[in-house]
Amino acid sequence: MIIIFILVTLLALLFTGVPIFAGLTIYGAALLYLFQGGVGAVSDVIFNEVNRYLLVSIPLFGFMAHIMIKGRVVDDIYDTAYTFTRHLPGGLAIATILACTLFAAISGSSVATALTIGAVAIPQMLRFGYDEKLAYGVVAAGGTLGILIPPSGPMILYGVSTDTSIGKLFLGGMMPGVLMAGVFILWASLRAALSGNMQREPIASVSEMVRATRKSLWAGALPVFVLGGMYLGVFTATEAAAAGAWLALLITVFIYRTVGLREIWDAATEAARMSGLLFMILAGATVFSHVLTKMRVPQQIVGQLVAADVGPTAFVLLMMAMIVVLGMFLESIAIILITAPIVLPALMQLGIDPVWYGVLLVVNLEVALITPPVGMNLFTLKAITNAPMGRIIRGATPYVVLMLLTLVLLVAMPSIVTWLPEKLM
Repeated sequence: MIIIFILVTLLALLFTGVPIFAGLTIYGAALLYLFQGGVGAVSDVIFNEVNRYLLVSIPLFGFMAHIMIKGRVVDDIYDTAYTFTRHLPGGLAIATILACTLFAAISGSSVATALTIGAVAIPQMLRFGYDEKLAYGVVAAGGTLGILIPPSGPMILYGVSTDTSIGKLFLGGMMPGVLMAGVFILWASLRAALSGNMQREPIASVSEMVRATRKSLWAGALPVFVLGGMYLGVFTATEAAAAGAWLALLITVFIYRTVGLREIWDAATEAARMSGLLFMILAGATVFSHVLTKMRVPQQIVGQLVAADVGPTAFVLLMMAMIVVLGMFLESIAIILITAPIVLPALMQLGIDPVWYGVLLVVNLEVALITPPVGMNLFTLKAITNAPMGRIIRGATPYVVLMLLTLVLLVAMPSIVTWLPEKLM
């Protein structure tokens, strides 16, 4: 089959160390030249894809996240979570997951969540006698929630690539995100209860809980303001990102007073660098998907599915298995942009809800973030702890199993994903 040959040769090219955006662009242009004898339309194809108003939300959400990180808002988030959970078995681990869940709703990035929360939580857990593998696993897995709980950069790119509602994707990710956080909490608490050698503190008083809640009130208000405004129809996804960026500046500059002109410049620079990289990958993926469309590869896939009488569930399971393998070697954004244009016609043919599939895809990409050899959260923990990579991988492995089991549950019960978008939109 031609698509298998194309994907295998593309992977072989990327494994040589060529940057993903360059590999996609060069390979796509080469296929286009071989197929139609010229590449004159490439510039127009790239411009038409990148020139989208919705894509402006990516640098704006990135700027919002970096401003909140530089404002050290995460300290209050973590302290508040710990105040409410410190008396429970594995209270610090539970607080870490809760902090990751809330910060995910601010950052939209798994690496940023793992890096920011990990820098605060891991030293605390080790000081209180937590096993190293448990501490590393909790942060690695909790960090993955950054791309599932909205706002999510990968969801925006998937929505743009497949013309799927960003609002519905964000809503679809909420219940699976909360479910996965709950599964992580149960596992961490069970591990802590069985080990029994971790320090615990007395239950917090009501006044302590009130003070802690007041400290993190502004941090919690940001995602409520951004997402609530979207779902109430006050503003679009792009306008929500802009409003969130302004509110983040208001919180960190005038309320926390931890951000100045230097930090604003650094946040803007980092957001621009991240967005530039994403848009370069998007441009390369656009060339690649354009040539696949010219070669009628998606139509051939649909024809073979019809001939083989493959059902929706079987197709989704097959795609999830393939993405698990791709996630071991490719970066998450590249997987979305390479596979989405190929899969979309098959989704339409089989009557598969693109919102449901998109959330399943993001959950699968979460698994990739803590799966070697290219698990970005694993390398993030390596950078902030300097621990042996083998120990970090062993700590994250139980969470890979938990995430795969959750993925199977979402396949078996689509309503977990689709119920909220159907009710609210």
